[in-house]
Formats: sequence, structure tokens, C-alpha cells
Amino acid sequence: MQRLRTLGARRPLVPFAALSASYFAHIGFFNPYLPLWLKSLGLPLVTIGVLTSVQSLTRLLAPYGWGMLSDHTGQRVSLLRWCATLALAISAGLWVNGGVGWLAVVLLLMFTHTSAMMPMSEAAMAHLVSQQGSFDAHRYGRVRLWGSLGFLVTVFAAGAWFERFGMADFPGWTFATLLAVVVSTWWLPRMGDDSKAPGPDEDPAPSVALVLCNPQVRWFFASACFHVLAHIAVYVFFSLYLDALGYRKSTIGVLWAVSVVVEIAWFFTQGRWLPRWPLTRWLLVCAAAMALRMGMTAAAGASLLVLMVAQALHALTFAAHHTVCIALLSQYFPGRLRGRGQALYTVLAYGLPGVVGGLAGGALGAAAGLVAVYWAAMGASLLACGCAWQVVRSALNERSVG
Repeated sequence: MQRLRTLGARRPLVPFAALSASYFAHIGFFNPYLPLWLKSLGLPLVTIGVLTSVQSLTRLLAPYGWGMLSDHTGQRVSLLRWCATLALAISAGLWVNGGVGWLAVVLLLMFTHTSAMMPMSEAAMAHLVSQQGSFDAHRYGRVRLWGSLGFLVTVFAAGAWFERFGMADFPGWTFATLLAVVVSTWWLPRMGDDSKAPGPDEDPAPSVALVLCNPQVRWFFASACFHVLAHIAVYVFFSLYLDALGYRKSTIGVLWAVSVVVEIAWFFTQGRWLPRWPLTRWLLVCAAAMALRMGMTAAAGASLLVLMVAQALHALTFAAHHTVCIALLSQYFPGRLRGRGQALYTVLAYGLPGVVGGLAGGALGAAAGLVAVYWAAMGASLLACGCAWQVVRSALNERSVG
């Protein structure tokens, strides 16, 4: 009977695992190879930089707009389906040779829909994996690891395909992976939605401003912002940095693979580790690990062994940090605040750092070399540590008062 009950609890999460796998499979091919496709079209580097930054720009506004809509309607799954379907239809525009202006419009419209998908998906999944109001990191990790597997598969498969056949099939890969995302969203259970939208006689939706009055929440967002700002050095500049140091392309691929493998391992086993410390303390540990990782990468980039160890810290700097953030968001923004809480996290911890980190990192790298980007990232990590320490102190103060 217990086994049947367990299977019944897991079954609704299978479609979310499929969505995670298909969405990150799309990201795993699209983000690394979009600049190469744009280069194959003969576009100059400055134009490529502007077009690739469109995704971060949409994360400044689109996620919160969709998150607010999902909170007020309670229909996160329905909105996910329409976002995915519209993104698929818009992606067909990549086959049209309409010039830079056309490409900018297509990417802007497509990213406006895809950038909102994960916040709404995370909010709906948090509703399912929470038991008696408590976030279940074990169940969440078993779902989220499929996203890492999807990313790992397509980053290698697409790379092999493009190396053999060239970049002309990039729009086809985009359409195919987004089609998989659409199928996954239409498989999602409706129980991932919250209750129906409030009627005219019901209380209005809770205020996000009241949540943000809590110092712990403000310090949390500041820590997440600086933490991901440091991570931009890896997302955007790591391959360029390794190439400048003389590493072979195959070695660069292995170093990327190390980070994804440890990420998967963490998601699979995190239910064993996370309960040992409070979530706020884990936030501090992850920020400290980020400072160590960036320092190792900057100081000993010529040592393959040191870089391997630094990449292995990805288990803490991304996988553990991401789960801790999602769990804390579930506490700070419960119920009909979930969508906006997840959207704020996307805006403040990915949109803003993505824009600032990409532009500032590029300027700093051009002026002082790419190693300077990693020293600056270490500085951002230390700021994340300071903010995380304030989160820990605020949590302790709340407990003592309570």
C-alpha cells in the first residue's frame, strides 16, 4: 500500500521532469550555438553581442508580467502551454531571411515567452512537491536533474551535428526542441495550478511589497543577484578564457561536462544533504564555494587539475544554490504569491546580472584580459557571502523573537 501511495505521489511529477528535460535540452543547444549561427550569417561581433543579449533583456520585464498574471488567475499550467506554443510558432521566423531587424524582433518575441516559462513551471512544481507547506528537496531534485541531463545531451549532440553539417540547421533544431517543450507542457497535470482566480467577494491577492519589507527577503535577493553575477563569468566567458589559455576544444568540452555531471549527482542526492543545515546556512556555504571557485579559476587557470576541482564546485555554486533559492522562495512567497516570487527571482538573479555581467565582463575582459573577469567575479562572490550572512542573521533574529 505504501509503495502504491509513493507511486501515486510521483506520477504527477513525471510531466514536470519531461518539461525540465525538454526545456533545458532547448537551452543546451540554443544558448551555446546561437552566437555561432549568427556568425555564420556574416554578422559582425557587435551585432552578435546585441542579439544574444536580448534574452537577458527580456528577463528584466517578461517574467514578472507573466508571474503576476499567473498569480491572479491561478492558471500557471494553461499559461505555460500558451507561452510554449506561441514561442514555437514565432521560432519559425528564424527560417526567414529578413535581416538584422527581423532577427531582433523574432528573438525578442520568442524570448518574451520562453523566459517566463521556468518561473511559472517552478511555481507550479513547488505547489506539487510541498508537503504540509514544507518544500521537499528530495522530490524536487529528482525532477530537476532531468533538466541537467537534457542540457548535457543536446550540448554534445548539437555540437557534433553542427561540426559535421554546418550551422544551417540551427532554425530546425530550434523548432524541434521547442516542439518537445510544447508537447511536455500539454502533458502537465492541471493540479500544478493553484485554486481558481478569486471572485469579487474574496480577499485580493496578497501584496509582494509586504513580503519585501522583510529584511531577510531583501538580503536574500541581494545575495542571489551577486551570486549569479559571479556565475556570468562562467556562463559567458569560460570557453573564451580557456581558449585564450591554449586549451583544446575537446578539453574545454570535458571541463563543461564535469560541471554538469556533478550537478546531476547533487540533484539526485540532495535530499540526503540539505536537511543537515538550515537553508539560510546553505545559502552562505554556496556563496563561499563560489568565491573559492572564481579564485581558483583566476589564480590557476593554467592547471587542468585545479580547473577540474573548480568545475566540480558547480555542485554547490549552481545545483545546491538553485534548490536552496527555490525552497526559500517557496517559504517567502507561498500560495498566490508564488508566481511573482519566482518571477522576481528570475528578474533580479538572472535578468539584471545577465545584462550587467555580460556588458561589464566584456568591457573588463577587453581592457584587462579575461583573467580580470574572474577576479571581479570573486569580488561579486564575496559580496554574495556578505548578503547571505545577513540572511542567516535575520533568520536567527526571527527565531529568537518567535
